[in-house]
Amino acid sequence: MKFPDSRMVSYGILGGVIGGILFGILMQMQGMIGMIAAMIGSESTVVGWVIHMIISIIFGISFVAVTSFIHNLWAAAVVFGIGIWVVGPLVIMPLALGMGTMVAQAFAPEQMMSLATHLFFAFVVAVTVNLLKRNEKADEKEFTLKTS
Repeated sequence: MKFPDSRMVSYGILGGVIGGILFGILMQMQGMIGMIAAMIGSESTVVGWVIHMIISIIFGISFVAVTSFIHNLWAAAVVFGIGIWVVGPLVIMPLALGMGTMVAQAFAPEQMMSLATHLFFAFVVAVTVNLLKRNEKADEKEFTLKTS
């Protein structure tokens, strides 16, 4: 496996930022940003957003790493979305809040909603990366035509 080049990492960062903002809005509407802050003992919405965005950027970079071995962008988004759902809200978040894992409740309605939102995030990142790659290819083609 070859780690993505800096261009792809930057695409992942931008995808993570866009996905993080959109997903964060959903989380804010559901009152979940406070739980993110609570993982480090804070009650601040701002702290929750900062942590959420840092995680989103890390996940965006991680997504492009996943595309190094799952070459179909949409399959990578599904696998990645499920993966971050298991790791985040089913394991790390509840452990950080002193609750134990939520793996046994994985198919409860609220966890299914969480799965849907994590898949949403993964697809936003995938769409962003895809658009940036297409734009790059179009720019390369245009450059080639102008220099020919």
